[in-house]
Amino acid sequence: MATWGEFAAAAPELADRGRRLFYRTETGEALLATVRGDGLPRIHPINVAIVEDRLVAFITASPKATDLATDGRFALHNHQDPSVPNEFQVRGRAVAIEDDAIRARIAASWYFEAGDEYRLFEFTIEHALLGERPGPDDWPPRYTSWKSAG
Repeated sequence: MATWGEFAAAAPELADRGRRLFYRTETGEALLATVRGDGLPRIHPINVAIVEDRLVAFITASPKATDLATDGRFALHNHQDPSVPNEFQVRGRAVAIEDDAIRARIAASWYFEAGDEYRLFEFTIEHALLGERPGPDDWPPRYTSWKSAG
């Protein structure tokens, strides 16, 4: 697994395109897939950010927070623009950040008031995938991928 910073150092162009797709609406939007205790997946819309070379999200007490704390496996996918349907996905394992100083620094610039009911998770990356299409009628996408060595 790699941090966002390690991923960006290894695949800077892919990371830059992924960052732009997550921030397409300027608020770091993504769809989060987690794994329930019975092995079934769940999908959740969330806000993400890339801060201090980390891909992070504040998650309120919810099934998605329980899934991340219990299992940790995830996939994140950007919201797509129908007129230019490029897509970016990362998958790996989420890790709760318990350090109060790190949490405070990230919360200071977050999109909303991340009170104590929110847990901060970092998404470490095993695999990243970018699919690019010039327009909605262009098929198939041109895929570029990266895998962590670790």
